[in-house]
Amino acid sequence: MSFDFDAAVHVPHRMQPGLRRLAPGAVQLTPSVVPNRGVARHLREKLAVLWAFREQALLQVPGFDAGPALRALARHAAAEHPQALQLDGETWRAPWLGWALDADLRPQDIGTGWPEIGTLLHEMPPEWRRTALLSLAFAEDFAVLDGATDTLPWLAVALPSMWAPEQKIGRHFAEVHAPVADNRLIVGAAPQLVKLVTGPQRWERFVWTLTAHPRLHGHPQRVDPARWPDGLDDDALAAQTWWRTERQTFIPVPDTAQAVFTIEVDVTPLTQAFESAAQAARVHDALASMSDAVLAYRGLTHARGALLRWLARCAAASP
Repeated sequence: MSFDFDAAVHVPHRMQPGLRRLAPGAVQLTPSVVPNRGVARHLREKLAVLWAFREQALLQVPGFDAGPALRALARHAAAEHPQALQLDGETWRAPWLGWALDADLRPQDIGTGWPEIGTLLHEMPPEWRRTALLSLAFAEDFAVLDGATDTLPWLAVALPSMWAPEQKIGRHFAEVHAPVADNRLIVGAAPQLVKLVTGPQRWERFVWTLTAHPRLHGHPQRVDPARWPDGLDDDALAAQTWWRTERQTFIPVPDTAQAVFTIEVDVTPLTQAFESAAQAARVHDALASMSDAVLAYRGLTHARGALLRWLARCAAASP
């Protein structure tokens, strides 16, 4: 994952847009399968979610035409990773998955792909098959941000971070961020942010947190609200903590006031998350500076003391 630690972890911690313009040639997508490097866990978890909870992951406002955004996303994906996605007219091929969709949206076995992917595509409503193919071919989740209405009229989100996609579909950008603690910078700047990211430029931002949940899939209906068990010492609590990060980017949709919002989630055991004592020190200081509202929003209130002590020990270790 192309998570930028220096760009993401700020002291003092503030909930802020944190947008930066992408450099020319910077890639925005990550194939979920790469030959000789294995299968990303994103593919496994997305397959499970799309089988069991498709109605909560693939969502569209009635009457919204997602075609321009979906085609823009597919063209971008094929240009960045032609081995992962190939477009031949109306036929879309995902060679590393071993499956394609023909012009009539019929699944085609094009190699030694996973049979369960083909079964899923056959079971999927035809209008969602291209979305499913893109979702499985790449690690990222996707949403459409419509600058004309400042809303999210289309979502393909199988791996949410403690939020429910079905509660966000069709909502205004500011309303989507209303539950976020200390959100005044984001909500106050919502109209300007939407106009910015639905323009011709490409943008990215980064998000991080500490969590007791090891899965990429974090729908609140399937996450234990109890978080960490009581009675853990510092080391035991740290051993049950994960460093959850997101890289979010915006892909312009030509000739519209829209952008495809991409979300790449990663989860790493906290004990393996940092490359240096300096990084542990920075996370310690950021966690120490979080407001009570942010701690409560992220479920960190009761764990903060133990995490700060553990991080302080890591920060004091020799480089």
